[in-house]
Amino acid sequence: MNFTLRQLQYFNAVADQRNFGRAAQMCNVSQPALSVQIKALEETLGGPLFERQARDILLTPLGRDVLDYAQQVLGAADRLDQFARDHSGGHRSLSIGIIPTIAPYILPGVLAGLRASDVSLRVQIREARTDRLLAMLRAGEIDAGVMALPSGGNELFELPLFEDRFLLAGSAGRLQTMRQDPEALRPVDLQTTQLMLLDDGHCLTDQALEVCGQDRSSGLINMGASSLATLSRLVAEGFGLTLMPELAAKAETGAVPRLKLQRFGKPQPFRTVGLVRRRSTHAEDWFDSLADVIRVVGEDIVSITRI
Repeated sequence: MNFTLRQLQYFNAVADQRNFGRAAQMCNVSQPALSVQIKALEETLGGPLFERQARDILLTPLGRDVLDYAQQVLGAADRLDQFARDHSGGHRSLSIGIIPTIAPYILPGVLAGLRASDVSLRVQIREARTDRLLAMLRAGEIDAGVMALPSGGNELFELPLFEDRFLLAGSAGRLQTMRQDPEALRPVDLQTTQLMLLDDGHCLTDQALEVCGQDRSSGLINMGASSLATLSRLVAEGFGLTLMPELAAKAETGAVPRLKLQRFGKPQPFRTVGLVRRRSTHAEDWFDSLADVIRVVGEDIVSITRI
């Protein structure tokens, strides 16, 4: 249909003012010019939009239906105009996805770092598991994802940022039953009956199973907790042992004083945290800047973990 935003603006003004003269003043045009545009809009839409009375103007049934659509279109146009002005003025926006076993621990520092480097940057955060983040990334719903590597997919570009080592977590009593020599402790020494892991769908569970030399068919592994916070509280009460990412160690031991940690012997198991984007995305400065901020925040967190 060949209607214009100007016609919709004039129509909305008349519907609001219920008077052609006042609507024309509000739109800074002459009344004849406004009337011509309203008439053209009515011809395009196939009927009268207003019922003209001696001292009032009412919307016709068609006018009432059109008004709702017109206001939606005008609202979207205003938002697009604001976006264009912000963008031309140097304002930018980013949509970043991040997995739940990383998000709570680095987001405060990352958002603070991004704001310090660019106060005009608008950041939208989407927290989801890896498979969902990859789907959103491929669909263009997010610009980049923070997750454990490798993510998979030839159409994706992966940038490793830092290593997040795994620690053995549990109650003091549980840890005392392990080998006394920490340097001799290996993830493969853990019995399946001792392990508690996050429920299916978390890539951290797959990584933990891999470093422990187990798979999902291994019997008696409890995979039911939905978050590291829940898992920390369970193992702190002696219900089992788990692998805790170093990234989460400080926060979880601070929240759960009875939770104890122990390092594995060398080489220590770890996951690689990285930033992922589509290969088709232009390699603009924002990606490198975002990667630098995440790397600094992540490395600072893992470096202060002392056991």
